[in-house]
Amino acid sequence: MNPAIRHITFDCTGEPYELARFWSALLGLPVSDEDEPGDPEVLLEDPSGGPGLLFVRVEEGKTAKNRIHFDLKPTGRTRAEEVARALRLGGRQLADHTRPDGRGWVVMADPEGNEFCVERGELG
Repeated sequence: MNPAIRHITFDCTGEPYELARFWSALLGLPVSDEDEPGDPEVLLEDPSGGPGLLFVRVEEGKTAKNRIHFDLKPTGRTRAEEVARALRLGGRQLADHTRPDGRGWVVMADPEGNEFCVERGELG
């Protein structure tokens, strides 16, 4: 029998709880009831049974571009609206690869610098 992915883990040098709150607000996943500010690791649980997102405090900082990242497809919003929402939550825009025909993506970073992309959504 093959293993299942239990968690996708983010290393962070800051407060895991604060980084988890950013992703919780962005993705609508709840922070575990067992976690609180100051904890060295904080879990976002996926109510649908998918892998959780685990945020763990580490000593060393991020030194290079992520080798793996999330591509997010907005639901009920345009890509521009989703980018604006991510910026309000504390993310940063790194690059805009939106094409004139609407295809493409916007490269973002969370408060710790972890990259993710926002693709065209249902509404554009």
